[in-house]
Amino acid sequence: MTYKIGFVSQKGGCGKSTLARLLAREVAVNNMSIKIADMDLKQSTSSRWVGRRAENGIEPTIRSETFADVKTALSESNNFDFFIFDGAPHASIQTKEIAQVVDLIVIPTGQSVDDLEPAVLLAHDLFKSGIPIKNIVFALMKVTGSESEIQSAREYLASTPYQVLNGAIPTKTSYSQALDVGKSINEVSFKGLHNKADELAQSIIDAVAELV
Repeated sequence: MTYKIGFVSQKGGCGKSTLARLLAREVAVNNMSIKIADMDLKQSTSSRWVGRRAENGIEPTIRSETFADVKTALSESNNFDFFIFDGAPHASIQTKEIAQVVDLIVIPTGQSVDDLEPAVLLAHDLFKSGIPIKNIVFALMKVTGSESEIQSAREYLASTPYQVLNGAIPTKTSYSQALDVGKSINEVSFKGLHNKADELAQSIIDAVAELV
């Protein structure tokens, strides 16, 4: 069985690729096969990251490939334990195509209303297109250190019918530096930041395992 997960959004820079790489590393370190289908032809963020990871000799090895369409990417999915779609931003048609073939859709969002509103609208749009509510979850990304603001964001999302994953990833230089050299955000040296990333990664795995 292949677990298929899609990370999608209508905004760039919200943390899709960060989450895709986080999950890929978590799966790979547990001796399961994983591939990231990078659907962003312009940026190829995940594929470029995999290249940096290989250049720096970082283990475990993770595979990624850039694809122009969902159908071609999907044809390879059965060769892996986990298959991750790292969706392109502002790709409404492609986003729905990804949602239709995966077990779980993860929508990353920041804590401000400017981030939350479009994330919720995307979730509603996917639901209207036939995606079950239980297959759509939110992940809090690039949050501040304010627990009250994070809680406010959770309450905002709790007013929707969709699940909010455990954990929240703050904006930290250590995370950026890790990604720059081909590491994921749960390969940082700071234990607290490592644990925050691990919590969210585990929440994603638990969510997809429960569905499947």
